[in-house]
Formats: sequence, C-alpha cells, structure tokens
Amino acid sequence: MFIDFELLPGNSRVWVYQADRTLTEQEVEQVAKKLVPFVSNWRRHGDDLKASFKIEYNQFVILAVDEDYNDVSGCSIDASVHLMREIEKELNIDMFDKMKVTFKDGTNINTITLQEFKAYAKQQKINANTVVFNNMISSKADLMNAWEIEAGKSWHANFLAS
Repeated sequence: MFIDFELLPGNSRVWVYQADRTLTEQEVEQVAKKLVPFVSNWRRHGDDLKASFKIEYNQFVILAVDEDYNDVSGCSIDASVHLMREIEKELNIDMFDKMKVTFKDGTNINTITLQEFKAYAKQQKINANTVVFNNMISSKADLMNAWEIEAGKSWHANFLAS
C-alpha cells in the first residue's frame, strides 16, 4: 500500500537508485507514473507492503518499505529491481552502475566514475568537505542523516588525498 514518504518510520528500509544523468521533468513524471501503481500494489507473498518512493534531484529514485508492517522478501525485492530495469530501458539510463560517484559542487550535482573521483581527489578538486551521496545507506533515518554527507565522513574517504 502506498503511503506518504514522510509518514514512514525512520527504520524503514530504503534502496537508492542513482541514474547516470539528470532526468528531465517529463522523465521524472514518467518514472512516477510507473512507481505509484507498483508501490501501491507491492506485495510480499500476497501480503501488502507499506511502501513509498521519492525522486530526488531528478536523478535518484528512492524506494522505501516499513518493515515494522511487513518485511520484504527476495521476491518483492526482485520485483522492484525488475521495475527499475524496465525504467532504465525506457529512458536509456543506467541505474545500477555502482562504480559511479555523485557529489555536489555548490548547487550542481555531478556524476563521475570512481576512477575520475580518485583522480579529482588526488588533484584536490574533491576533498573531505565535498558533499557526496552515500547510496549504500539502508534506512530512512540514514537517508535523512547520512545520504548527503561530507566525503571525509563516508566510505569515499578511502579515496581522498592525505
């Protein structure tokens, strides 16, 4: 069952899908039109899931499930992955490349390869204070507190110049 994202508890499980480019407003609407019915009917072995989604910065699709209501299963996660793969094909984007890093440069959102990130860090174009997106988070609380985080406080710190 679809509920407002803000009404989900902090311990709700989240998945962050990062597009390899910024989506147009029309594409964001297209994604939302696919996600609303999916999330509204998302089930685990026939049981409703209390779930929601949001699209941030026209680049990140965030799915969330209140596991206090019902836990997700492998099959329900597979169904969401299948939907995200469909969206990828329709929009000609990549949402599963874990070797892409996204960071903020002022108000700009930049997506680069991990190798480019390492090179930027070495050149000190990126430093410990650069805000990065930690898509490895797993809860709504983490989304609120540790998703947009300084590189020096995330796993990205491993690649920063000493």
